[in-house]
Amino acid sequence: MVGQELRQKTPGLVSKRKVFYIPGYDPHPPRRYRELYRTEAIRQSEISEYDITFGRPIIGEDDFGWQVLSQIDGRPVQADVTVLPWTDIVKKSMSRGVLSTYWQLVRTTWIYTRTGTLRSLMMLRKGPIIAAFYPVLTLLLQLLAAFLVARVAAGAVSWAIYPNVGWVIFPLVFVMILRWFRSIDSKIYAYYLMHDYAHAVQLRGAYSDADEAVIKAFRHSIADAMEQDYDEVLVVGHSSGAHLAVSILADLIRKAPPSPQGPALALLTLGQAIPMMSFLPEARRLRGDLAFLSTRDDLCWVDVSAPADGCSFALCDPVAVSGVAPRNKKWPLVISAAFSQTLSPEMWQKLKRRYFRLHFQYLCAFDRPNDYDYFQITAGPLTLAERFRGRAPSKSRIDVEASPYTDT
Repeated sequence: MVGQELRQKTPGLVSKRKVFYIPGYDPHPPRRYRELYRTEAIRQSEISEYDITFGRPIIGEDDFGWQVLSQIDGRPVQADVTVLPWTDIVKKSMSRGVLSTYWQLVRTTWIYTRTGTLRSLMMLRKGPIIAAFYPVLTLLLQLLAAFLVARVAAGAVSWAIYPNVGWVIFPLVFVMILRWFRSIDSKIYAYYLMHDYAHAVQLRGAYSDADEAVIKAFRHSIADAMEQDYDEVLVVGHSSGAHLAVSILADLIRKAPPSPQGPALALLTLGQAIPMMSFLPEARRLRGDLAFLSTRDDLCWVDVSAPADGCSFALCDPVAVSGVAPRNKKWPLVISAAFSQTLSPEMWQKLKRRYFRLHFQYLCAFDRPNDYDYFQITAGPLTLAERFRGRAPSKSRIDVEASPYTDT
């Protein structure tokens, strides 16, 4: 095969790559990632002075993708990018009503607190803990606001119209206010984040049957690509998609270890919040997968985050902090995207308070890119292993055992 012959002659170089992008907890259709990639890749190519063009979208039965053609450092590369969405699970978990969401709030808070997981997570990073408390506090404030408005409305109607009508007005106004808050959540993200955290904790860290079905389906898609004439198969797990990517590749390698004659296999995790799940008592499957991947010689795993991203456990080695690092651990390579340095001062001032947008910066262009360039990684001429060969991990990484549960 052409791709395999090229790889044998020039190890570490890529002429044809398959990229699988696994998004986080996102109810939106995968086409938004194509448009984001197209827009930001063009901007990055203008900044970094390389050529990127796009083929027609590739729409399959269960996935959505596009083709990227690049010319970087004088080398032509074809990248076939596929989004592996788990939108159906997200939409179903977000379909709960107002009262059900408040029950999720109580249950999620209780589990994280009662198991000691919250206390352990607070030892790592304050940012994601603040992000976790945001939906809880916001929903409680909405509840209080609805109660006060309903009480005032009921009192006003009882005074002005009929003394005993308040008991009818109060619940009507109370529910109406809560539903109004729910209707504007696209601007507040309280319900969205609450559903996200509740999904992770629904089985105290274990995968649901629906999650396992997705992991199996995605594994089959990646296994098929490993049988084709690609030089590299790169799996990108972003946000909540990071822990799914870990388990998918662990299953893949256990069932069919990559052949030395086949494509190089690589994992790129971006803005991960793996400890939010791996620290839970029933997350034995995930902890075992983390430990398994961390020792593999047939995989390259790079983990990229940034302290400015308050939605991720920035620079926390997910294997080490989960307490499952074997003695022969070699992955992941933990590095920082260093937003305050890789973005221009003007762009940094514009984005540094937009926390949700910063969580997606890994997929966007940088004004002053260092060795992390999402588009060179996904469409450039070097494998992930070659690009970061000899790269030291971030000096600020956190690799101390912090999980209250370490069984696998």
